[in-house]
Amino acid sequence: MAEQKGPGVGFEFPSFEVTWMKRDLLLFAASIGATYPDELHFLYELNPKFAAFPTYPIILPFKHTDQEVIDFYARSASTPIAGVPKFDTKFVLDGERKIEFLKQIPVTSEGRKFEIRSKVLGVYDKGKPGTVVETEQRLVDAESGVTYTRAVGSGFYVGQGGWGGPKGPKVPSYPPPSGKAPDATAVTQTTLETALLYRLNGDYNPLHATPEPGIKMGFGGPIIHGLFSWNLSAHHILQNFGGSDPANIKEFQARFAAPVKPGDKLITDMWRTGNKDGEFEELRFIVRVDGGKTVLTNGRALVKVVGKKESKL
Repeated sequence: MAEQKGPGVGFEFPSFEVTWMKRDLLLFAASIGATYPDELHFLYELNPKFAAFPTYPIILPFKHTDQEVIDFYARSASTPIAGVPKFDTKFVLDGERKIEFLKQIPVTSEGRKFEIRSKVLGVYDKGKPGTVVETEQRLVDAESGVTYTRAVGSGFYVGQGGWGGPKGPKVPSYPPPSGKAPDATAVTQTTLETALLYRLNGDYNPLHATPEPGIKMGFGGPIIHGLFSWNLSAHHILQNFGGSDPANIKEFQARFAAPVKPGDKLITDMWRTGNKDGEFEELRFIVRVDGGKTVLTNGRALVKVVGKKESKL
């Protein structure tokens, strides 16, 4: 497929180093709902199969090398993209995220140098509603050049459109199979503190902690990170179909469709499609608020289906 042309396309952001410790992996797994005792390999560092939950690298562009809290707004004021207007990152929402798992990350970055390498795939002017910026972020071992994960994400800059850019291509849709009941459903009751725990992974956006930004953006108060629901559903998929084994997931993606309020009950509905890519089967899913809106759409994963891991404890 020929690379797209357009304003900002191919622009490379400065690469930056990222680090993580075992403790970071434990916190991440606990914050997205990994369970005792069948998922101790995500929750206990001395477990013989201790491993990173596969979507962990999605947090590294927020975390960099920090262990301490950071100024989220200062960190997000990224390098302006050549050829397009400068957008205000205080009013950006996640649009869609996809991650490809190419190589399992080690349980600590110690002794290695990892970096995030990012480039712009497209900048799309949606008129009055805003602008979409689509980027690729690769987690790379800087010495060997090996890519561990490749993530493609779109940020929606609210109210910052109308600058005359391209509208952008029609994106593929992955709806649930029509008329078929879910093959599995998982329910998570969030609390008023859910986002306050999840943000400790390194995503310190004030929108998820204090009421003022959410009131300004029309949400009425704080909302839970879109990536919390995204990672939560990745966990539900791997737990229900992939035996909680990181090696059994190849791709994962979803579109952010509506905000989640602290205290909402989240329901992940999951379907097998029978469509195969080698050993991996395409699964579809949605996440919805109990009695309310669908908050994640276009949910799709490629999983080696082995069923649910049964605990031996």
